[in-house]
Amino acid sequence: MAGIYEKIKTYGRMIKFSHTIFALPFVLSAVVLAYREHSLGLLDIFWIIIAAVSARSAAMGFNRIADVGFDRVNPRTMNREIPSGQLSMTSALGFVVISSVIFVFAAAMLSKLCFYLSIPVLGILFGYSYTKRFTQWCHLYLGFAISHAPMGAWIAATGTFSWGILCLSCALMSYIAGFDIIYSCQDTEFDQDEKLFSLPSKIGIKNSLNLSSVLHAVSFGFFLMVYFLFDMQVVFLLTVCLIGILFVVEHKLVNPDDLKNINIAFFHVNSVISVLLFVGILADELIRRWMV
Repeated sequence: MAGIYEKIKTYGRMIKFSHTIFALPFVLSAVVLAYREHSLGLLDIFWIIIAAVSARSAAMGFNRIADVGFDRVNPRTMNREIPSGQLSMTSALGFVVISSVIFVFAAAMLSKLCFYLSIPVLGILFGYSYTKRFTQWCHLYLGFAISHAPMGAWIAATGTFSWGILCLSCALMSYIAGFDIIYSCQDTEFDQDEKLFSLPSKIGIKNSLNLSSVLHAVSFGFFLMVYFLFDMQVVFLLTVCLIGILFVVEHKLVNPDDLKNINIAFFHVNSVISVLLFVGILADELIRRWMV
């Protein structure tokens, strides 16, 4: 049992399972908003969560396989599970296949429409792993790929499209792209040496951080649009204001000449932003129901 537990932990580290917290709260937020006018059972919510987690797991596993050649020579990543030999390529590939099958199965359990959409969604997610080879806008593509999460949850819950959820997806897209630019500043020199595309390697760290600030301002604007489109209460408005403050804190932590606080900005501040969003939407909805 101890060996199995250690193996599970190794797979979890490979896909950085703890990072699921960045997108999953957006999925749950979409579920809460959908619950206003559509009844959802616990089983529906269960399959939505399984679909979100398995899709991300498959995408991260695929990314580790696609990038293993670069990870082996990058000092920052050479100790990752595949390059260091903790996991074999065969094991990683098996993990990706199993995660993909679980995602498609979970989608099928939700509806035929979700099942039909699951395959192209996987293609979009896997496609991110190659964008850094030919475009500096890979960060925006990552945001675009992950932004399908709340829209997917909404479609699973309602079977319909929503402009309000599109705004939430756009908020997630610009939010993810913004902090991915910050995170990629660590590999600026490596990307230049390997002729990989990233904004910091092409336009410099200072300009990239400025663009990241713009993207987070755009994300803040989309959060405000969600407030109006869903006729939210003051609780959500206060939540958006707090998120705006955290965006400012995140960018104050990272200096173009000193990147030592990147991990604090990336892991801690962004985790708080995601969870805060879900708590704000849930609290707003509970107050709404209490007032009726």
